[in-house]
Order: sequence, then C-alpha cells, then structure tokens
Amino acid sequence: MEAKFDVTDLGKLNYFLGMEFSYTPTGLLMHQKKYASDLLQRFNMDSCNSVTSPVEANVKLTNDEDGEAVDETLFKQIVGSLRYLCNSIPHISYGVGLVSRFMCNPKETHMLLAKRILRYVKGTSDHVILFPVETQKSELGIVGFADSYYGGDLGYLFLLNNALISGCSKKQPVIALSGCKAEYISGCYAACQAIWHEKLQER
Repeated sequence: MEAKFDVTDLGKLNYFLGMEFSYTPTGLLMHQKKYASDLLQRFNMDSCNSVTSPVEANVKLTNDEDGEAVDETLFKQIVGSLRYLCNSIPHISYGVGLVSRFMCNPKETHMLLAKRILRYVKGTSDHVILFPVETQKSELGIVGFADSYYGGDLGYLFLLNNALISGCSKKQPVIALSGCKAEYISGCYAACQAIWHEKLQER
C-alpha cells in the first residue's frame, strides 16, 4: 500500500475505537476494559454491586403503560452505550436487544433491566476475547450454534478456532406457528451466515 498511498506505520494495533488489544504467546486479546470503566462512571454505577447474569431467567418486558416514566434521554444513552459494549461482551446482546425495544417512552421496569446489565458489566469488564495464534491455514475451523424459541427471539454465534467472530440475538422477523418452525427459522439464518463465512474464508 505504501507504493500507492501515503501511509504512516503506527506499529502493532493496541487501541481502536474503544477496543483494546494485547499480544500474548497464545494469541491476540481484545477487550474494552477502559470503555466499560468509563461507562460505569458516566452513569454513576462504578460503586454498584455486580450480578451473575445480565437478565433474570424468563423475564418478560411489556410497554408497562401504567408504570413510572423515566428520563428518556438518559435511558437512550445507557442503551446506546451498552450496544457498543456488545463487541467484547457478546453475552449481553440479548438483554441489550430486549431493552432496545422500549426506547420510546421507557418506564421504570425498563430502566431497572438496563441498570442490571450495567451491574453485570461491573463484574465482567475484565473478560477478554482470545484470537488464538494459528500457523497453518488448514487448522482454521468454524463452528456455529443457533437457537430459538416459539414466539420469542432467535440467535446464533460462530467461533473461528474457539474465538468468537460473529453473533446475533434479535426478535424473530416472522411469526412462527410452532416451536419447530421457530428452530428452522433460526437454523436458516445461521446457515446463511455460515455460507458467508465459508466464502470469506475461501478468499
């Protein structure tokens, strides 16, 4: 590229758009510790108690028309900041997607879940994603997982040599008439993503 463009070599990647990178003998580590710390301080949650899960089991959120209203701007700022944190803590994606459905006219129940996710971030901000060192192209292997349930969400994730490279958790785009059909829909989306990864690997 230097032959065609004026470029500056900044050395090894260490920090990019809020994501931090560290190099170890086993591979490249990616995390957002500083971003997570700044996020907790910004919303006065740096002294909160951590929780072991981002969302309570079987939680169901509704519009809660009779609930107490909260600051809509603050709620949007929290959810928007959490969405970016999904890059390095992908297991909060489901909870973040859940509260994202109530950006307009949020209630106290929605804010409580958003703050619960922040409390979970407090206890997991030191988690990292490892991209292992591999020396041979033949060693590359992609493994995918998909799941869904009737009338709810669908999701999938893909690992490249045990390193997470893509994931999705979202509301089902069509109405499934049974749990079996919901699983087929999720499997279809995962299959499309798998084909895309396969084509990308061939290049």
